[in-house]
Amino acid sequence: MSTGPRTPWEAWANSVPPLARASTREPRHDPAATATRLAQARLADQYMVYETEGGVWHFAAGSAVSVTANATSITARAAGRTWTSRTDGQPLTAFATALSALRDADRHYYGWAAFELSHLLHADPAAGGDQPLLHALIPSVEVTLTGEGTLVRAVDEAWARKVADLLAEPPAQPNALDRLPPQSTEDVIAAGAGAYGEVVARTVADIRAGILEKAVVSRKVPLPREPGVDFPATYLAGRRANTPARSYLMDLGGYRAAGFSPETVLEVGEDGRVSTQPLAGTRARVADPAENERRRAELLTDPKEIHEHAVSVRLAWEEMEAVCRPGSVAVEEFMAVRPRGSVQHLASRVTGRLRPGTGPWDAFASLFPAITATGVSKRAALRALARHEEGPRGLYGGAVFRGSTDGALDAALVLRTLIGRGDEVWLRAGAGITAQSSPAREIEETCEKLRSVAPYLRSPEN
Repeated sequence: MSTGPRTPWEAWANSVPPLARASTREPRHDPAATATRLAQARLADQYMVYETEGGVWHFAAGSAVSVTANATSITARAAGRTWTSRTDGQPLTAFATALSALRDADRHYYGWAAFELSHLLHADPAAGGDQPLLHALIPSVEVTLTGEGTLVRAVDEAWARKVADLLAEPPAQPNALDRLPPQSTEDVIAAGAGAYGEVVARTVADIRAGILEKAVVSRKVPLPREPGVDFPATYLAGRRANTPARSYLMDLGGYRAAGFSPETVLEVGEDGRVSTQPLAGTRARVADPAENERRRAELLTDPKEIHEHAVSVRLAWEEMEAVCRPGSVAVEEFMAVRPRGSVQHLASRVTGRLRPGTGPWDAFASLFPAITATGVSKRAALRALARHEEGPRGLYGGAVFRGSTDGALDAALVLRTLIGRGDEVWLRAGAGITAQSSPAREIEETCEKLRSVAPYLRSPEN
């Protein structure tokens, strides 16, 4: 009788090398700069830096092991071998099944989910096309930087030595803050503003006609190909100035990104506790504390902003109830004001406990994409976005995540992010449109959000 793998994913998981070598080093004085330097070293063709709560940075690199899913197929790679299977229009289910085969491997994985996955989950099962919707890397080396120390885990001595040599080098003088952006901030954020106002007006008409309650409509801001943008330098400069819930820097699965996410799509702990953090309602932040306080008070009393936030929290509650134990869902925080770079937001947190037999990807399927990047109802909002936005969003409005084989998952909402794919590089920003919206104010809100990234764009070094 055969005792070999029962599924292709078990064969793949058996080919994933363990992180056999681990070493602990002294804490780094500047973990953001250290993580960025590791990324700049290009140890492998794919990498991710992911900052989690509490000022903990993770760096992961090595592309020998990965899994990628689109609407029709899923492909896993390890040890020079490739496994492919059909998804039958359910790529997230196939993706979760493949990752679950790693349950005995004691590994972390890093990846992203494209916004267009949402159409298969909530709107149009025939949508999605042939573009990748999900991608995850199981790294050959992982470095965790905390205030207590630096933990290096690697598949072998060669990978451990590469990282050890980099960490042993004296810190380079940071020059990202001294380099100039490729074009002026105001020129960047003004691009396409007039056309966006027309989209807002059409969306308001849809809402007043009763087609939907809210839509988060965005505009894309392409950046010039010359002189180009340095993603690591932009990340470091932007992180110095931002106050994100999560930050990330990556070159992974065809996307490049440097982002400062204002909120998480979801956080799932090993104990089954799950939470989501809807942010909706915005005012700009400026250098004057008194003016910021005035705007904060205005935000807390603005009927349009309060309505936009309340409907987001209501839907987040409903989506949590679908996967959580009865009676466990609660709003632990409601309408706090959180500073996020160039803006401040109304923020709430909804928590719960996963039902028995329900895992992190079940919660992800219910909560993705974040309500604050789509609208209410999600199905109607997704259809409105397909009508009013030009082209697919791709990574914008999707998620960047770090997960573990023991059931934990931390997924950041992709907003306030520099994105690159192929030869294209762009920014994108949106605003929550309700029946009370005015085009002028929503244009202004997108400009406020773009200022979280645009001033920190950095050109490559000569």
